[in-house]
Amino acid sequence: MKPENNHGIKRVFRATGFSMQGLKQAWQSEAAFRQELVLALIMLPIAVLLDVSNVERILLIMTVLIVLIVELLNSAIEAVVDRIGDEIHPLSGQAKDIASAAVFISLTLCGLTWLMIIWPIFF
Repeated sequence: MKPENNHGIKRVFRATGFSMQGLKQAWQSEAAFRQELVLALIMLPIAVLLDVSNVERILLIMTVLIVLIVELLNSAIEAVVDRIGDEIHPLSGQAKDIASAAVFISLTLCGLTWLMIIWPIFF
């Protein structure tokens, strides 16, 4: 049920609270999200400290954040599919596999971006 008077600054605070709750739930229940967040906490300061152009720096940061975003969406899809039922259904498997593929592509994008930007610096 939607709360009444859910507009303006009150809506912003409520939405922020729901977002924080979602991050907390992802941290508590999703091992992949925890692993990727720990890597992000290592990689983001490195991106800030590297001697690269601003465009390269934003690419490094963006690709790390894209991985986290896609992992959150993957976890949400898995939760919805699992909520529907325990029965094995081809469409449920397809939804989970496609979401997993999206995570894989985001990780590949991140890895390639970091490799292409960092390789010339160190080698």
